[in-house]
Amino acid sequence: MSTDSWAQAVDEQEAAAESIGNLQIKDKPEENGTANAALATTATKTTTTTTSTNTAAASATTPAKTGGGEGDKTGEEDDKDDKAAQSLLNKLIRSNLVNTTNQVEVLQRDPNSPLYSVKSFEELRLKPQLLQGVYAMGFNRPSKIQENALPMMLAEPPQNLIAQSQSGTGKTAAFVLAMLSHVDPNNKFPQALCVSPTYELALQTGKVIEQMGKHYSEVKLVYAIRGNKLQRGTQLQEQVVIGTPGTMLDWCLKFKFIDPKKIKVFVLDEADVMIATQGHQDQSIRIQRMLPKQCQMLLFSATFEETVWNFAQRIVPDPNIIKLKREEETLDTIKQYYVLCNSKEEKFMALCNIYGAITIAQAMIFCHTRKTAGWLAGELSREGHQVALLSGEMQVEQRAAVIDRFRDGKEKVLVTTNVCARGIDVEQVSVVINFDLPVDRDGNPDNETYLHRIGRTGRFGKRGLAINMVDSRFSMNVLNKIQDHFNKKIEKLDTDDLDEIEKIAG
Repeated sequence: MSTDSWAQAVDEQEAAAESIGNLQIKDKPEENGTANAALATTATKTTTTTTSTNTAAASATTPAKTGGGEGDKTGEEDDKDDKAAQSLLNKLIRSNLVNTTNQVEVLQRDPNSPLYSVKSFEELRLKPQLLQGVYAMGFNRPSKIQENALPMMLAEPPQNLIAQSQSGTGKTAAFVLAMLSHVDPNNKFPQALCVSPTYELALQTGKVIEQMGKHYSEVKLVYAIRGNKLQRGTQLQEQVVIGTPGTMLDWCLKFKFIDPKKIKVFVLDEADVMIATQGHQDQSIRIQRMLPKQCQMLLFSATFEETVWNFAQRIVPDPNIIKLKREEETLDTIKQYYVLCNSKEEKFMALCNIYGAITIAQAMIFCHTRKTAGWLAGELSREGHQVALLSGEMQVEQRAAVIDRFRDGKEKVLVTTNVCARGIDVEQVSVVINFDLPVDRDGNPDNETYLHRIGRTGRFGKRGLAINMVDSRFSMNVLNKIQDHFNKKIEKLDTDDLDEIEKIAG
């Protein structure tokens, strides 16, 4: 939107830009990140399932801010943050656990009690049906988050937990295991509630419950989501209820389908996404207040800004806390360059020269707006490149399909706005190009987004290559500040010199 302060800042700076032929980066940096759940209908018209289906992929990563450098005059096509969509996308594109080197930090409610962690699922003394489900899902040993979280979640008496966990860490499987372990299949009423921010995310979590409970058919699941209309006076017989805050609150308070005083486990998933949605925070707190004091409270979030912490502490009394120590991401394996251009057409010609001089397995190219991304994808296609386009107006399932095709090598170039700056690991990506540099809403360099963008290359222990397009004094200033922030030299590249381009691939 052209009225946004950050878009205006870009536009004004670009409009005032002089010829940039003599610009250069400073020599030295200064001192100083519906699925179709197979729902079967019972005789009471309750939409239910026996527990069975898909993946153990986990929570949300907060999407990076949209940014720019080129500054299109029409800002309406800029891609906005959508935490829920990004979280769902991460679940859809991840069928396996991701390898994380983050260290887990555990803060116990009682510092004097022994700290338990497990290295195998057998140590947890799970019911045989659940152990079978765990192995059927492909878990051979607990992930880092599971090693520490599961002993707390399965403890007697129950312990409350606030946990930070990224997508792909096995977090969903962990709290699902806790819910299924604590319910009594002989009691035909709801005993475990799980609240997710959206209908789609609830269904994704439901798939994990279904798959893990595949061999535990005595435990039933029902979805408290839009469209699942129950007759007034229905008494739920399912032990596990998963849904969205508004419907869950109605089922507890308005329709009395659920007796909150009989709930043993309450899970609030994707807390950072939850508080970004109007009304969800209040609804979740109202549900929590109806639950008995002895009910186990489990809250998960990918990030822990102050607003998330405040919310978590209102929901979860006397918690154990598991946090991921943020590892310093390094740019040591990535060679960084910048190219001076006067227009987007010159940027495109520089791109063609790079492609003409070096062999690129796969590349990701980041643009500021949908309009620029669409234009660039069209130009590259006309040059004979196999191009995939990813932007925010696409449905999440469409985005996932595009990413899967790119991951499978069906397209060699992925042109994207910021919707996939995070969370996509494609081993063949050897080059990342910032067609537009990332800036935040105030026009300042967005260092975290820059890191996430160029972090798509130089992964899996390989050398990576990042090329930044600079088309104004403003974008050169942005690049200087990025260089200062990371204290890593960004070299100038002359794309008219094919010999020079060939050297960067060495």
